[in-house]
Amino acid sequence: MHVALTLVSLVAVVVVVTGFCRRYDLSAPIVLVVVGVAGSFLPLPDIELNADIVLIGLLPPLLYNAALGTSLIHFHAQRWAILSLSIGLVVFTTVGVAVVAHVMIPDLRWPAAFAIGAVVAPPDAVAATAVAKRIGLPRQVVTLLEGESLLNDATALVALRAAVVAVTSTVSVVQVGVDFVVAAVGGTLVGVVVYLVVGKARKLVTDPVIDTSISIVTPFVAYVLAEEVHASGVLAVVVAGLLLGHRAPVIQTASSRIAEQLTWRTVGFLLENAVFLLIGLQASRILGDVADSDLSMTRIAAVCLAVLVAVIVLRFAWVFPARRVLDRLERRERPVPPRYVALVGWAGMRGVVTLAAAFAIPPETKHREVLLLVALVVTAGTLLINGLTLPWLARLLDVPGPDAREDALARAELITQASRAGLDRLTELKQDLDLDDEQDHGVVMMLKGRLEQRDLAAWERLGSDSDEGGETPSETYSRIRLSMLEAERARVLQVRSEGHVPHEVVQEVLAALDVEESMIDRRIRRQEVLAERLTSTRHEAPCKHLAEAPDPPQEPATECEDCVREGTRWVHLRRCLECGHAACCDSSPRRHASAHHRETGHPVMASAEPGEAWRWCFVDEVTG
Repeated sequence: MHVALTLVSLVAVVVVVTGFCRRYDLSAPIVLVVVGVAGSFLPLPDIELNADIVLIGLLPPLLYNAALGTSLIHFHAQRWAILSLSIGLVVFTTVGVAVVAHVMIPDLRWPAAFAIGAVVAPPDAVAATAVAKRIGLPRQVVTLLEGESLLNDATALVALRAAVVAVTSTVSVVQVGVDFVVAAVGGTLVGVVVYLVVGKARKLVTDPVIDTSISIVTPFVAYVLAEEVHASGVLAVVVAGLLLGHRAPVIQTASSRIAEQLTWRTVGFLLENAVFLLIGLQASRILGDVADSDLSMTRIAAVCLAVLVAVIVLRFAWVFPARRVLDRLERRERPVPPRYVALVGWAGMRGVVTLAAAFAIPPETKHREVLLLVALVVTAGTLLINGLTLPWLARLLDVPGPDAREDALARAELITQASRAGLDRLTELKQDLDLDDEQDHGVVMMLKGRLEQRDLAAWERLGSDSDEGGETPSETYSRIRLSMLEAERARVLQVRSEGHVPHEVVQEVLAALDVEESMIDRRIRRQEVLAERLTSTRHEAPCKHLAEAPDPPQEPATECEDCVREGTRWVHLRRCLECGHAACCDSSPRRHASAHHRETGHPVMASAEPGEAWRWCFVDEVTG
């Protein structure tokens, strides 16, 4: 009962604090740490965090959830930068902190100094990306931080393992290198094997419940198998998660993917926020142990401050030179902007792995209680100092976040391409079945209508600058359909109350209505968020061509002049703001708008579709 009440209390605090933070736009990780520190001094049940709980119980699902949502394509594109941070920077920080700790505490043995260096070296897999996504950092920065945080724990834990062994025995540099290679190669192989087995199983499983159950146990199986063969469990979990997430659209059914995503959203929400609360709850106990230390409080405070500063400074000392080296090695046409590098350097927040790994330091280690306090100060200090000031730094450096208008345009273009492929397949099927318009019972027209409605909704998301406040066709459809669903559900519930229809049948019908309503609600919420983002940046011209472009002509464009001349069809129309020429966009087969730019050099085309008021600059490749 005691354990149950403790768990329920933790979940309740996480839900309440996180809801409060979302309501008032605060950083939940930072607030939870502060709440945890305050709670640790209250007469509450002691919640002791240890290495086994975190490294086996919390770390695998946290890493797996993060890996599932990471783009393997973008991860591969930045692989050298990610490896530079997750391996090079971790080793560099480990050595640098070890030197600082040994200088500040002369009687601290070198193995223990390297142990605390390995403990505080890796940024957290959750902290940095949680803050980065919340404030809207560039995707290039977010992907780099995600990739770093997925892999750096493996490097740090191997270094910590070697340092812990050296505390009680002798270990050579060669042996450390061999252990690292074995851990890396073995962890990767285990992750690939787990991916192959789970992927094969998922092709045979169509039940979403069973598929989701497989997903839940996958990170634990990967971690335990890798650790059993003395490989990196962290790397095994990450590799399996990246591959399974990348292949999910092929090896899973749509229902299984939806169920898995909802499950991991819930699990991830609880675990990601609970770890920050647990970090704060360790404060009172660690401070109590330090009171019995042989070192003076002044020396202990100086050690903690020195390591905290070293962690921050060493990260900057690595990322700027590494950026220059990577630019030359990869021969980048567009080097990474220094302001992006500065953000990466400042986004080195530590998390629960740092604190848990500190408990792996052997109890007989001299000044162990001070080392635990150092880990707590570095974790809380980077979360509070770096986490609170990262939004301010992003604004100071004027770093642009993801462009909502470009995202909407890319989404519309992608959906149009998908629709075109679907229509091609529909034509093939109609020919194979040898159906005419009468024999298909209107099915072909219905399918085409649904594709056109989806395409229209995607292009409507680009919005309009008008203040008329009229509804778009998709908004009208959503409003009417939601009202219809309400009436349908009320009737089903009325029938259920009469008791004449089996319960299973009623639940199946209600579930179908719920799926349709949830899809409409999700589309409406996305549209509201997008509209807010577009409104906040609608009148900002991101380049001089858009700023200098004239207003579009008043008369509407009704056809693509080139398509009419060539006898082809168009999908959406654009109008050149330089000469007024109407042409079809890149979602159309002939792409006459882009051809017009190549022929004339006119930089800006504006949408000529009803309800759309966006422009595209071919020169700078931005919307406005």
